[in-house]
Amino acid sequence: MTDKKTHPLGEKAHEFEITRDPAKKNMCYDAAAHTPHRIDTEIERQLHERAERIEDELLNAFHAIHNFPKSVTFFGSARFKEDHPYYQKAKRISARICKEGFAVITGGGPGIMEAGNHGSNGSCHNAVGFNIELPTEQNINDYVTHGVNFHYFFTRKVALFFSAEAYLYFPGGFGTLDEFFELVTLIQTKKLPPIPTILVGSDYWQPIIDMCKAQLLDKFETISAEDFDIFKIIDDEDEILEIVKKAPLRNEY
Repeated sequence: MTDKKTHPLGEKAHEFEITRDPAKKNMCYDAAAHTPHRIDTEIERQLHERAERIEDELLNAFHAIHNFPKSVTFFGSARFKEDHPYYQKAKRISARICKEGFAVITGGGPGIMEAGNHGSNGSCHNAVGFNIELPTEQNINDYVTHGVNFHYFFTRKVALFFSAEAYLYFPGGFGTLDEFFELVTLIQTKKLPPIPTILVGSDYWQPIIDMCKAQLLDKFETISAEDFDIFKIIDDEDEILEIVKKAPLRNEY
């Protein structure tokens, strides 16, 4: 006898979904309760437009990724100039990674993103940038050879996370931390498989991870000790390269 699969919402929760009454263009009905709801047609029009843009952005990104069977995604600050030590470190690592047959994918902007594209362009004559439209700071850097432009942060993050064989996180601001914690959450919850995730720069990352251990693990017990196995803090460039070279191919697209 096969066990009956439990519904994701459980037995008591009411699942809300709507059906449209073709005779009343601006009326929808709660399918379970048969309750009518009037839909603001302007809001609905905008939702359809946004859904189309979201679809276009994701499809453009996935087709771009399809051209690069092996890739590594770089994250980090947009504010580092070319003479910054971490810009130079990202540039060197990128140049070595691309020679191993990996495309280096970045957010396409300045700082660490530019450094990643700079290194791969100089060594392998290609550089992938997923640019985001922002009022300040973000313009596509001069080293990108293959780019996709994004309006929405979340579609861009989906693209940056999608199908890479490894992720490298350099020091950054709120955006970098957001991208790091979201990726860790996706791996922690098994929405993504275990993927090499490397935090480059112990002087930046170690205090953040120490805080997570002291507050989240020890004091509040909101995470588990094994969650710290999802990533590694590494400064040595040779060690980083070896991890990338040994990363299993994902072959997801």
